[in-house]
Amino acid sequence: MKLHEKLKTLDKYPFHMPGHKRNGKFNIPGAEIDITEIDGFDNLHAPSGIIAETEKRLSSIYKSKRSFILVNGSTAGILAAVFSVCSEGDKIIIARNCHKSVYNACMLRKLRVVFAEPEFDSINGYYTRLTQETLDSVILANSDAAAVVITSPTYEGRISEVNCKLPLIVDAAHGAHLGIHYFPEYPKGSIVISSLHKTLPALTQSAVMNVYDEEYINNAKFYLDIFQTSSPSYVLMNSVSICCDIIENRQDLFKEYYSELCDFRVIELDRLNLKYCEDISKLVISTENADISGAQLADILREKYGIEVEMASVNYIVLMTSVGDEKIAFDILKSALTEIDGELEYKKALPFSRPPAENGEIIINISRENDKTTLDYPPDIPLTVPGSIITKETVSYIKSLIESGVNVISDSNLLPDKILTKPE
Repeated sequence: MKLHEKLKTLDKYPFHMPGHKRNGKFNIPGAEIDITEIDGFDNLHAPSGIIAETEKRLSSIYKSKRSFILVNGSTAGILAAVFSVCSEGDKIIIARNCHKSVYNACMLRKLRVVFAEPEFDSINGYYTRLTQETLDSVILANSDAAAVVITSPTYEGRISEVNCKLPLIVDAAHGAHLGIHYFPEYPKGSIVISSLHKTLPALTQSAVMNVYDEEYINNAKFYLDIFQTSSPSYVLMNSVSICCDIIENRQDLFKEYYSELCDFRVIELDRLNLKYCEDISKLVISTENADISGAQLADILREKYGIEVEMASVNYIVLMTSVGDEKIAFDILKSALTEIDGELEYKKALPFSRPPAENGEIIINISRENDKTTLDYPPDIPLTVPGSIITKETVSYIKSLIESGVNVISDSNLLPDKILTKPE
């Protein structure tokens, strides 16, 4: 019996956690299947029954040596993966556009970080893909590196097809749907982590760690037991089981979805621009030739058309789609963009500087004193990190983002006027 089917058979009175006792009087959605590790329902930290069966299904879907259910999102998988392949103090090569969870893992593991710079769209202001040539060059210059971490696909749907002899961790948080139907192949690496909830029908925080190199299976399990909660949510795991069913048995839905995406991409726009993505599920709309910013476009879509975008930056917006979107949603969006486009005037955007990056290696330090603070902008790519040098260019870059309406977040909570620095 599958996990989501088994959870329908709860018939014993719960003199156990959680405290809502599955009592309907509290009106808590999902409480009816919210249990703890009771007899017959397996244990995520030592799976041997229905949870183990779900992980085997994930392994079959993603063709891995071992797959682990994540209930703390891809973040827990990233932390565990970095700890699995690196020892404390090792050197690690990471793509500059890695998520902040990668930076946090490097900080906790006290790793020496070297950046690999992906290509950059200087008009719209986002990283695109990391080339094999760039990665090879960085590895050659850092022969003592223990591992590599890249982001593929990116927030904007760009895919990097690279390989290396070093352990390769791929943050494919936005790529859980890859490999299904006509979508691009699922990323290749030693360990690949994906957020099921981002692009597939699953609840928020549900994700998967796929291990392709048997050498790291035991380490991955060890560190997941540390970084994941000891009280994993059966509500989340239930959604993972259902998600597996949909992938295995409803290929027709993915076929229809892919067809809708192809139809959408023939949209005729004059000032706005639908950008190229290897992963066509991401709809990136550029305002590079329009008298409007990405933030302003997002405001119009929200206030006039009732459409909430995933992210708005200076010169573009990101709209995330999934198999959960109906045809009518694509039709409404196409109509809205076409109508807005017809009211815009031409205005060429100024070139956009790439985020600052350190040359050589850095150690991301934890300090109780005032220190260089982490500044994040969508989608949680650090602009600067503890231990890096804040230059005049860095400050100007941050100011330009804020002035353009981009949501820049500081751990110090002192923006937009101040940031913390360590006294000399």
